[in-house]
Amino acid sequence: MVREVARRGLVASISGRTLWRWLDEDALRPWQHRSWIFPRDPDFQVKAERVLDLYQGIWDHQGLGADDYIISADEKTSIQARIRLHPTVPPQPHQPMRVEFEYERGGALAYLAAWDVRRAKVFGRCETTTGIKPFDRLVQQVMAKEPYRKAHRVFWIVDNGSSHRGAASVRRLQGDYPNLILVHLPVHASWLNQVEIYFSVIQRKVLTPNDFSSLGQVADRLLAFEHFYEQIARPFEWKFTRADLQELMQKTTRPTPAALAA
Repeated sequence: MVREVARRGLVASISGRTLWRWLDEDALRPWQHRSWIFPRDPDFQVKAERVLDLYQGIWDHQGLGADDYIISADEKTSIQARIRLHPTVPPQPHQPMRVEFEYERGGALAYLAAWDVRRAKVFGRCETTTGIKPFDRLVQQVMAKEPYRKAHRVFWIVDNGSSHRGAASVRRLQGDYPNLILVHLPVHASWLNQVEIYFSVIQRKVLTPNDFSSLGQVADRLLAFEHFYEQIARPFEWKFTRADLQELMQKTTRPTPAALAA
């Protein structure tokens, strides 16, 4: 870039340090980037608004009753048991914990969880894999308990994973549980699913660093943390609203640079 600036005659002479300082102070920083998936679901906004309304206690323009419940559910897949080839060294004064880089693979499991949005209750289970049957066992684990078993309505917010995708999943689950209403997120909108917040807590506080002696220890720690977390949990303070969604949709539908140039 220093050579290009000189070639164009913008300045007679400039150092790389000065040029970098100018770039660092500029509003545009083309060397930085963020990964992004643009909404491609034709009904993205409609589906997203239904979920955001539920978080605000609204369904079909009517307020939810005290006997209505909202469950946010998903699977965290392929959680490995990494058996380190040297025991972890505990932290010392002014020194961090030291975790051996090399490890043996001790297998992997899936952790399925259902988060009660309004009551801050969590239901989880460990399975060898994901799929329709493991997910149905999670649903049964929740729906067999009170207050869900006799509730007026229990809304289940799910993504479009194979175990709960499309109209077939609606017929299956609502056929088994007449008071269950399955609410699908738009494609590529897992960030609207509140259980993902709980999964991020799990990732930070249970699975990092990944240092386990066996797959059984992974399962034991996940379920033990679930029990502990439920004692202190509060409903997540969800702030993303319909207005924020409208602003997001406007940003993602702005004309492309080529269209603007034309």
